[in-house]
Amino acid sequence: MAIRIVLAEDEAIIRLDLRETLQEEGYEVVGDVGRGDKAIELVRELKPDVAIFDIKMPGISGIEAAKIVSKEKICPVVMLTAFSQREIIEEARDAGALAYLVKPFQKTDLVPAIELAIARFAEMRALSGEVDALGAQLEVRKLIDRAKGVLIDNYKLSEADSFLFIQRLAMSERKKMGEIAERIIAGTLKP
Repeated sequence: MAIRIVLAEDEAIIRLDLRETLQEEGYEVVGDVGRGDKAIELVRELKPDVAIFDIKMPGISGIEAAKIVSKEKICPVVMLTAFSQREIIEEARDAGALAYLVKPFQKTDLVPAIELAIARFAEMRALSGEVDALGAQLEVRKLIDRAKGVLIDNYKLSEADSFLFIQRLAMSERKKMGEIAERIIAGTLKP
């Protein structure tokens, strides 16, 4: 299945040329537009695999559009510009752009930039998922520790016995330890 792209470039001739080049390379351009604000709408609506934004556009700039798309984690963004100054590149990076192409670019630079952006986005999503899972595990661990504290303070159980009580009850009731811990903390479950 072809990689789906939304293209935002304010110069119609460049946009048309880029669309053609992308299609020749096997990509599917699902939408193209000449304004930054419209680019965001298209990306939200079409959920492409990658967005290519020119930096200078009417409506809002490609950098502002990239910030929004990146913050919403919709798809990776490749920035396209005639400017190669370090400040602009850093602005694009800070906005969440995962690759950068300077016009006029070679056709041979386009595919690696797109593929790099897609790969980086996939890595970021995987890491974000791991961070979320670790955060959830930490919250459960905190709940269990609080429940152990209640059992130790109110029922004079040892720490090991408190943990064992929570663990065994979770297994016998086929519940998660966090659920058992919440009931102990709420006072609705006693040893």
